[in-house]
Amino acid sequence: MTKRIGLLTSGGDCAGLNAAIRAVVLAANDTYGFEVIGIRNGTEGLLARPIKAETLDPTLFDGAMLRQAGTLLGTVNRGDPTAYPMANGEIRDRTDEFVESYKTLGLDGLIVIGGDGSLTILRRLAQAGGLNLIAIPKTIDNDVAGTDRSIGFHTALTVATEALDRLQPTAASHGRVMVLEVMGRNAGHIALEAGIAGGADVILVPELNYSIDGVAAKIERLRVSGRNFALVVAAEGLRTTAGGAVETEAGRFGGIGHYLAHQIEQVTDMDARVTVLGYTQRGAEPGHHDRVIATAMGVRAVDLFAAGQFDRMAAWIRGAVDDVPLDEVVGRSVGIDPDGALVRSARALGIYMGEAG
Repeated sequence: MTKRIGLLTSGGDCAGLNAAIRAVVLAANDTYGFEVIGIRNGTEGLLARPIKAETLDPTLFDGAMLRQAGTLLGTVNRGDPTAYPMANGEIRDRTDEFVESYKTLGLDGLIVIGGDGSLTILRRLAQAGGLNLIAIPKTIDNDVAGTDRSIGFHTALTVATEALDRLQPTAASHGRVMVLEVMGRNAGHIALEAGIAGGADVILVPELNYSIDGVAAKIERLRVSGRNFALVVAAEGLRTTAGGAVETEAGRFGGIGHYLAHQIEQVTDMDARVTVLGYTQRGAEPGHHDRVIATAMGVRAVDLFAAGQFDRMAAWIRGAVDDVPLDEVVGRSVGIDPDGALVRSARALGIYMGEAG
């Protein structure tokens, strides 16, 4: 009998998801003769009745699919099936329904494309139901353990760098401080790498302590040198100097850029303006790097399935595709190394990154 692979995307969308889906479908069909069942809207598709799933026809997955942003399968970043919030306010464990759907579809394994939170939940479901699970890492935050790069990060990084390229002329023309708030949750990877690539003067990340006086001192040194503007990049999960989180009314990250701009204006005589990139970092057409690693990891996931090597994650390590055990991935989140080469490089350029430890 033809083996059947279930495939879903979970968590926030990002560039490169469709490239990974395409790679799984084509490798499964062309190399092994496997059938791929696409599950709609992440875990919600397996909780729905009727189940939201369909066979993915490999003839539809041409080069155009490789270029498309988002995910053709749909995704969700809420509703943990092990503690699912019901409409009546009840919290219910729906693991049995999830497992039942897996068996009803006749799946021999499940390939999931997700970030650290999604992979933790899905592995827990797989272990509870004895399901065969293989993971592919994706997140613009690039904080999944066990892989140097996750799908979506490189494209988000490109968007942030291009934003700095566009803000610089305006900053210079008006003699202003431009503050760019980027995504990343509690990890500073986007802020750090975009800041270096985009010529930022100040890079503020959750992993490093900072002070407004330190920021102001950097701006003053620029003015003494003859520069009338500054570029500041901040990760959304950065806390205030008092240690407080800055969040929206809905409890999501957002607002640290405006906090910093206000503080900068209070301690300098310069105008400060804020740009919040937000979801523009997620929806871009994937760049070449995300297309390549998504393809390589999608193929690796199918190879793992064919070899019966489950409870593993495809990974991009030292410039090549590899795989790692999932128990070395889940429950962990990897931020930037405060003593790493990139932080040292930024400081060597005179970029203010907070007070050195």
